[in-house]
Amino acid sequence: MKIAVITDDGQTISQHFGRARYYKVFTIEDGAVKASEMRDKMGHSDFAGHGHEDTNDPRGHGFGAGAAGRHASMIGAITDCEALIVCGMGRGAYIALQEVGIKPVVTDMSVIEDAVQAYLDGSIVDHTEWLH
Repeated sequence: MKIAVITDDGQTISQHFGRARYYKVFTIEDGAVKASEMRDKMGHSDFAGHGHEDTNDPRGHGFGAGAAGRHASMIGAITDCEALIVCGMGRGAYIALQEVGIKPVVTDMSVIEDAVQAYLDGSIVDHTEWLH
């Protein structure tokens, strides 16, 4: 299995899915990390001038015109992953991940390796109340 984490530095979890520059992807075998790699991630800056907007949609952030296509572009690099660990994201992105079979997890943890271990041992908490 593979688990992705959003990051800007490869060590800490970025604060927001849409703004993060990279994914750190971990390959897990027999419950342990066997390898990791950094992958480029599309984000808000890649869509500048292409209609990224905050809407007043009652469902939350990430449901405006074109949001589905932007989310698909951001998620494309990790379609081989089971889960994505983040510190924050819009509800639209959260749902987009679920729709392609990736389990999103919004955590309060900041150190990537600690969060991956917590995911593996089942102790990580998914703070869906922080979705915006």
